[in-house]
Amino acid sequence: MYAFKYQRARTLADAAAVLGKDGDAKVLAGGQSLVAAMKLRLAQPSALVDLGGIGELQQIKVEGGAVTIGAMTTHAAVAASAEVKKAIPALAALAGGIGDRQVRNVGTIGGSIANNDPAADYPAGCLGLGATIATNKRKISSDTFFKGLYETALETGEIITTVSFQVPRRAAYIKFKNQASRFAIVGVFVADFGPSVRVAVTGAGPGVFRIAEMEKALAAKFAPDAVAGISVPAEGLNSDLHAQADYRAHLITVLSRRAVEAALG
Repeated sequence: MYAFKYQRARTLADAAAVLGKDGDAKVLAGGQSLVAAMKLRLAQPSALVDLGGIGELQQIKVEGGAVTIGAMTTHAAVAASAEVKKAIPALAALAGGIGDRQVRNVGTIGGSIANNDPAADYPAGCLGLGATIATNKRKISSDTFFKGLYETALETGEIITTVSFQVPRRAAYIKFKNQASRFAIVGVFVADFGPSVRVAVTGAGPGVFRIAEMEKALAAKFAPDAVAGISVPAEGLNSDLHAQADYRAHLITVLSRRAVEAALG
């Protein structure tokens, strides 16, 4: 690990000021990915600005047909929240399936989304639920937030403050997980909003993505057989030691059907 300065920000304005002065400084949320990368010398921030002391970033609020979660809220807190379980049970279940107990009690929703690991769970929840990501500067639709492999629409000095999820009629998230890390080899989030349906896939490609053909079929008939015959091209999907692209393509269809089944209860 390279040398770096450490600062525990007391307010969001304090954190933004440091980032504005130092383009090589990084925000520290849960640190589950950033610290590991620093240990391997894959990341070399000049300074870490710890957001852990900013209370306004740790909140869960349900109102106006949306669940709004502060960026520094841990996965464990989301999974245990009675409000989230009642409004969007699938989101609470997604959070409860991230990593292990240690990771869930330290990792944060804002850190996960900002990192945008191609196998992370929260990006699928964001895209599947049509979330809006608020920062200290603006609001960004999830449809434009996730750009690709570890890439987002965040600009230099921009800090995620809250994530607001639309409450669907029903939803479910199903993943085929890596048994060691619990990252998604493929994960599918399906959300039914009545006139429209969203289907988001993580783990299969270089970034989270939606499947328009499945969404159209499920909007016409929200049933497992509506997607059972829809095949996703393997071209552009990931191939690695865990699964080849054609197997991931097969899993997308299988998990989409199972997600619909789970959403229907």
